Amino acid sequence: MPGFPNSRPLLAWITRIHRWLYVRSGGRIGRRAGGFQFLLLWHVGRRSGRRRAVPLLYVEDGERLVVVASNAGDARDPAWWLNLLAHPDTEVQVGRERLAVRAHAADGAERERLWAKVSAANPQYPEYQRRTLRPIPIVVLDRAV
Repeated sequence: MPGFPNSRPLLAWITRIHRWLYVRSGGRIGRRAGGFQFLLLWHVGRRSGRRRAVPLLYVEDGERLVVVASNAGDARDPAWWLNLLAHPDTEVQVGRERLAVRAHAADGAERERLWAKVSAANPQYPEYQRRTLRPIPIVVLDRAV
């Protein structure tokens, strides 16, 4: 969180509560917060094999959902993105609806177009990109057929 020194523990605590509310309410609580839309992304640990969920801000791109692996501008990719690279077929919960999806990173012109779209939805993303040397992945979640 900008302006707060060592805000990582606070962010982790907020994420845990958000996830708990989203799961326990069946998606009735947690889809919208602070003017943003959130989904729950389920992913399988690449080492542990454990199924986990993380609430993420998303934007829609037609039928696709788009999330950003920003990790708040940290030098490391978030664990959920590394897990999706190992296991791209997964599930999301958007409100009360669960969807099977397949994840991939946007690149080239698609990434540029989606970066503009996600940056308009969350003006923090450009700041996160300035904080790190790694290109922040734009993750497209295509609905599974």
